[in-house]
Amino acid sequence: MRFTSRSCLLLLALGLCGVASAANVYTWKDANGVTHSSDQPPPGRAYETRRMDGSAPEVETVSQADEAPSPQCLSARRNLSVLSSAGAVQQDSDGDGKPDRTLGDDERAAQKELAEAAVKAYCKQA
Repeated sequence: MRFTSRSCLLLLALGLCGVASAANVYTWKDANGVTHSSDQPPPGRAYETRRMDGSAPEVETVSQADEAPSPQCLSARRNLSVLSSAGAVQQDSDGDGKPDRTLGDDERAAQKELAEAAVKAYCKQA
């Protein structure tokens, strides 16, 4: 069987149509009420999934309670837990991966406030 450039283009177009016709589109609204769409679900917020398969799209709504915490949320919670504990908190100040100094009370309080703000920003509020 001999393929011409026209038949190759037709096969390529059919292949691309098959891939594009079975895609999910995720939609959500940001804090300003602006609607966004993407091929990836947004981390840490409610969204709708629209399955695009050539027919009418199926819509599935996912609430924030259904979604796993984002990596930023998990990190913020871990930091807050460490800063809220009774033990000393050490910091890697020179970036070598090893803690080399202990935070003072004022520094610890400031870092705890930052961690609390990060939890509010990145974690779902129940």
